[in-house]
Order: sequence, then C-alpha cells, then structure tokens
Amino acid sequence: MYLEIVSPEATLFAGEVVSVTVPGINGDFQMLSNHAPIVSLLQQGTVKIQGNVSIDEAFEGKFSKGSNGETVLPINSGTIEMKDNKVIVLAD
Repeated sequence: MYLEIVSPEATLFAGEVVSVTVPGINGDFQMLSNHAPIVSLLQQGTVKIQGNVSIDEAFEGKFSKGSNGETVLPINSGTIEMKDNKVIVLAD
C-alpha cells in the first residue's frame, strides 16, 4: 500500500509500506493492504511504519527506529484517510 505523511511544512514521507499503525482518538490501530476505507482523527502519539522505508535526508531528524525495527514518527495530532490502498496522514 502507498503511504503519504504530510505536515504543514512539507510532505515528510511518500512511498510503499507493508503496514502503518497510528494513534487514533479511541486507541492505536493498524492498517494493512486492502484495508476498508476509513477516515479518523489522530491524537498525540507515534505513527509506526513497517516496510523498507527510505526517508528524505531533509526529514531524517523527525523519524527514529522503533524497538521492532519499524520507522517511528511522533505527532501531536492529525487526520488519516485510507482509500483504494492509499493512506494519507495529515500530521501536526
């Protein structure tokens, strides 16, 4: 599936991933390929990305590696939409 993470400053990440876990307002949830369409609000927490992730050099400082080898991005809030195997995270 294709993941795009957009902040007010720039597009922080865009590429193919295996899964993404986000901090929903009712708890963390994960999306895999062919997940049902969804729109949800996000709360403060971390976006966890599984897959062969290549981060642009300009934004490497915003991301870190998690304990399970996933790529992690802390966020304050945001919105997520998944439709047709494309996930868009609008992160603050």
